Amino acid sequence: MSIRTKLLLSYIGMVLIPIVLFILSVMMLIGIFLDDIKGINEYYKDDQQKKWVFSFIETFKKRDEIFSGIKMVSRYDPERLMDHTFLQNVDKELRTNNSGLLITKQNKTVFASAFLKDVDLSKELLRKDTERWEMWKREKDRFFVIQTHDFHFQDGSVGTVYLFTDTSPLAHFMEKFFPLVILSLLLVIGLTNGLLTFFVSRSIIKPIYSLKHAAEQIKEGNLNYEVNMKRKDEIGELSEAFEEMRCRLKESIQLQLQYEENRKELLANISHDLKTPITGIKGCVEAVMDGIADTKEKLDKYMNMIYKKADDMDRLIDDLFLFSKLDLKRVPFHFENIDIVDYLTDCVDELRYDPNLNGVKMNFLYDGKEPVTVVADREQLRRVIMNIVDNSIKYKRDKTLEIGFDLIVGEKDVTIAICDNGPGIEREALQRIFERFYRAEKSRNTETGGSGLGLAIVKQIIEEHGGKVWAESQAGKGTTIYFTLQKSKVMK
Repeated sequence: MSIRTKLLLSYIGMVLIPIVLFILSVMMLIGIFLDDIKGINEYYKDDQQKKWVFSFIETFKKRDEIFSGIKMVSRYDPERLMDHTFLQNVDKELRTNNSGLLITKQNKTVFASAFLKDVDLSKELLRKDTERWEMWKREKDRFFVIQTHDFHFQDGSVGTVYLFTDTSPLAHFMEKFFPLVILSLLLVIGLTNGLLTFFVSRSIIKPIYSLKHAAEQIKEGNLNYEVNMKRKDEIGELSEAFEEMRCRLKESIQLQLQYEENRKELLANISHDLKTPITGIKGCVEAVMDGIADTKEKLDKYMNMIYKKADDMDRLIDDLFLFSKLDLKRVPFHFENIDIVDYLTDCVDELRYDPNLNGVKMNFLYDGKEPVTVVADREQLRRVIMNIVDNSIKYKRDKTLEIGFDLIVGEKDVTIAICDNGPGIEREALQRIFERFYRAEKSRNTETGGSGLGLAIVKQIIEEHGGKVWAESQAGKGTTIYFTLQKSKVMK
């Protein structure tokens, strides 16, 4: 449930629940005051008051009937309202309903009920501005509601009928009932709103504090502190985003630390690989300067060594420069559709006649007759093949080296396999041969191990082509390196 829905329901609850509880409270209070709930009999000590409360509606109904009869008499036989016997009979019936009668003629009292003996019937009380009206009067602890009716006697004089009804039980009931009603209303509103506010705010504030604590943990560097809130609302979405941020931040920092470690290793490897030929060059130069090369044969030998070491440094720097450009995505690739069968055939023929590869047997086997077109950069693909071949040559043994090319055609891509019969690679080293500066030969001798960048460059170039590269090898049985290229959609 979303927070918006929770708040909406809480607002509705804050309105409906107090209304329902207030109605129930009022009904309970009425039941208490009317003695409908057993066990509460002493709230009112005056039995007469309780009786009045019970007979409230009936009393006013009878009173209104009698008063209606008096008004009827005043209209058709007003002189009867001067008959004291008639008035005493009417007053007697009124007194059973806690009412009393007062009749005036020309503002002078004609008849006053004994029920009103303690009531101040001053002129101010009897003043009126309308022909028919009601008013309330409090006389000490007694409350009266007064109804009036004007009429005319036969001689034309104005008469007025006053009906006094003692509503003291009702007034006392209201004095005690309404404060409790108001108190119950305030209590219900306060309790309902307080509980709803507590539970709704708790469902929001508690997870926010959890997120705050998690943020503090991350600020202190503890990236292992997990935020796992199984909620299906906005805070749940926030916690999921926070957890994803934590994971990515952790991965980023771990990657940054790995990059830093790789950078240190890179600097160490570069320093070692550059220092080795420089040390050899310095040794040869010192030998020449010290006169050790006292014959032309010795001098040529030292000069050839200097040239070879310088050439190794030059190739290392070229490989390092290319690797850096590939890593920074700054090497331009010119992709085109090429027939990979013809391309591999030409590459193998060219390698066969390379004077530097004398004694190396090259062969390419493909049984298919249809041309296979792939998307590739000719120059970079040649670099891939040459790096793999050079790697095989560097690790060759005394026996004749054989390098074979194989083409496996799939539905969407082709796989090129280059295998040799060299010494093979140990299983522990096989997974790392595509890492930069990694060499299976631990001495880091450039005579046998190269720069350690050749296969790393192969991996970067193939990945730029949208393919993948991997190796299979067994110690003593040779190595096979595979890489894939995407087939062209347009066949030539």
